[in-house]
Amino acid sequence: MSNLLIKTENMGIQFGGLKAVQNVNMYLNKGELIGLIGPNGAGKTTTFNMLTGVYQPTEGGITFEGKKLNGLKPYQVSKLGISRTFQNIRLFKDLSVLDNVKVANHNLAKHSLLSSIFRLPSHFSGEAKMEKESIEFLKIFGLDVYKDEFAKNLPYGMQRRLEIARALAANPQLLLLDEPAAGMNPQETHDLMELIAFIRKEFGLTILLIEHDMHLVMGICERIYVLDHGQLIADGTPEEIRNNPKVIEAYLGEEVID
Repeated sequence: MSNLLIKTENMGIQFGGLKAVQNVNMYLNKGELIGLIGPNGAGKTTTFNMLTGVYQPTEGGITFEGKKLNGLKPYQVSKLGISRTFQNIRLFKDLSVLDNVKVANHNLAKHSLLSSIFRLPSHFSGEAKMEKESIEFLKIFGLDVYKDEFAKNLPYGMQRRLEIARALAANPQLLLLDEPAAGMNPQETHDLMELIAFIRKEFGLTILLIEHDMHLVMGICERIYVLDHGQLIADGTPEEIRNNPKVIEAYLGEEVID
């Protein structure tokens, strides 16, 4: 049985006459924690958008557990088992912390729309089950004490944790984290490193991580892909990436990746 989870083959996208990403060949095996790094504007978030159906590749293909993702909408990709966070936090700010997680849990709801309309017993049992599971996710992230707070009232670091908790509530096999440490102080970043390592082990996840904090990336990733101007310029272990001349040049100085 293959250990391969997701693979891109010559994946690229063009906006008008601009080739934003081209000829990207990546793979992730089940259970890996992989980094995707590169200077601002390198195409990292655009790559995430293609993997999750937000953008459709204009060239090449994506396969997830042997299934083609090309042409699928984001909700279809999510149902297959891919979940993500965003560079800019996208919580439902005027919903409670608990309701933010329950929204993701509804993707897996077993009770039907009909049972909800007519308030059948299956509706109430299904809702109770989702609430219980959502609170369990919040406990893992230390957010259960805030369950009735509006998401917008949480401190920034807690909002980041909530976004990851919501992504996990969709029960993914592959979790894409887009700059989860953005805006965090050193202690929050350290706590996040430990949290990512924990959820990977606890949930048996495969994780692809975009991050500018090189201490975080080098500290937890097994392999790293490097994008520059929409093209992969390197891939390898943290040690190989740290000493790669092309990567050092792209980051305009070795100190940036130490």
